[in-house]
Formats: sequence, C-alpha cells, structure tokens
Amino acid sequence: MDDMTAASPGQPSAVPGEAAATAADLADLLRRSARGDEPAFAALYDATSRRVFGLVLRIVRDHAMSEEVTQEVYLDVWRTSARFDPAKGSALSWLMTIAHRTAVDRVRSSEASRRRDDAHAAATQVVDFDQTAEAAQTSLEGQRVRRALATLTEAQRSAVELAYFGGYTHTEVARLLDLPLGTAKTRIRDGLIRLRDTLGVPA
Repeated sequence: MDDMTAASPGQPSAVPGEAAATAADLADLLRRSARGDEPAFAALYDATSRRVFGLVLRIVRDHAMSEEVTQEVYLDVWRTSARFDPAKGSALSWLMTIAHRTAVDRVRSSEASRRRDDAHAAATQVVDFDQTAEAAQTSLEGQRVRRALATLTEAQRSAVELAYFGGYTHTEVARLLDLPLGTAKTRIRDGLIRLRDTLGVPA
C-alpha cells in the first residue's frame, strides 16, 4: 500500500468504528492487513485512529506534528502487520506500542535537531571581533603593562595608577597623595614617559 487512503483522525469512514470493534475484530483486521487487504486496513484505521492520535498528541504536544506521526504509525503498521502475534497481546496493545515508540522517537529527533540548530547558531553567530583572540590579546597586554609599571618608581607608579587606572583627575591625584598639583603632574608625566619607553610605544 504505497499511499494510505484511510481518513485522517476524527474523520472515520462508513466501516464500523472504534466502539463497535472488539479485540477479535482488530486482530482479524490486522491479519487481513498482513495479506494486503486494503479495506481491512482502512477499517483498522477507522477503528483505532482516534486512540492512536490521542496517545501521540499527549507525547508530542503539537497537533500538526501529531497528525504526521499518526500517519507514520499506520504506515509502519501496514508494513509490519504480519509480525503481530496475538499470543503476546491484543491487537490494540500492539498498535499502541508502535504509536508510543514512534511518538517518542519523533520527540527525541526534534529535540536533537533543535540542539544541533542551537549549537550551529552559536558556532556561526556573527560578531564584530574574535572574542577569544581579543581576550588573549588583552591578557598579554595586561601582563606587559604590569611589567612596565614595575619599572617605575613607587611615587611614579602610585600617581600613574590613580590617574589612568583609577580614573582620577590630576587634582584628585594630588589631593589623594598629599602632593602639590605640579608635583603630581610631574610624576604622572615622568611615569608615562617611562611606560612609553618600556612598552616601545612611539612618542
């Protein structure tokens, strides 16, 4: 049966529906389906599709996707109906097991696909710069600056750190270090010149 012609869930044909189908009826329909009896398969679909769809919907939680999964279930049933063994359980139980497995597989597949999409989006996200390279460069520059600061006198280092790392104005540096404003400016200027020479920054 290349294309299922049975009605969609909720649209039964004129064949007796789920309420009228007994366990024996369903088992017989499955046996006939295994022999390629399409009317029997259509009757099986009409008799069970509401329950199958309900189970799938509870697992998948998406109406459109549940309809797709339900179709997959019945395609699988059509192809594998010869495997049904009444000694191992009822026809309905066998069918619902297939429905449950198919629905769970779809959920897992959808979640895996979503995780792959998220990972791909994160990996290919466009940024204005290479964050890793920038972090490494910043770390290296920080080490160079710390080494350069170590070459300053204590007085110069205190003034430069307050002015350029503390964000204080020259006047505030002078007040914090209890220095005349001119002296504070001189220490900052001399410290910056020494830093420039140590770091190899052009004048």
